[in-house]
Amino acid sequence: MADKTKDSSDNRLYWTFLTGGTRKLVVAATSEGLSYVGGWEEAFDTFESWARKSFVEVRLIEDEEAMRPYVRELEQYFAGERTDFSIPTSLQGTAFQREVWAAMCRVPYGRTASYADIAASLQKPQAVRAVGTAIGRNPVLIVAPCHRIIGKNGTLTGYRGGLEMKKQLLGLENPTHLA
Repeated sequence: MADKTKDSSDNRLYWTFLTGGTRKLVVAATSEGLSYVGGWEEAFDTFESWARKSFVEVRLIEDEEAMRPYVRELEQYFAGERTDFSIPTSLQGTAFQREVWAAMCRVPYGRTASYADIAASLQKPQAVRAVGTAIGRNPVLIVAPCHRIIGKNGTLTGYRGGLEMKKQLLGLENPTHLA
């Protein structure tokens, strides 16, 4: 279960859609940083449900201007102009989830690691399933690059945005990776 540590006096979650071609995804942030990046064509209800579970008395506010820095960096990433992100994040999750997400962020652009690699990097080699569960709850797809985490045998495994999105992101970062 996610930490509900946000003070109810600052319960605003700003959001907008990032659109590109036929793709559309939800991007959301608190005043402290990016909190959510959805998958291609993910239902708005999925985001709304996550927000209500993750924040106390959340107020969802559609605000393109507040979201502009986050959208700009994601657009640069999709255009192949950015390999890492400088935007702040405000991640809602347990201490273990945040530890796993931080480990994921150490996997370099264009490279992959296995769930077992992430567990080993945390000095918890027996926690592969728990690591997989934490990765599956990553609220900021792309920015916390869970698409770079693959099966131990090199296969693409589950991804909240769908395996087609995972394949596209890996192909964007390293066109020869999936050849």
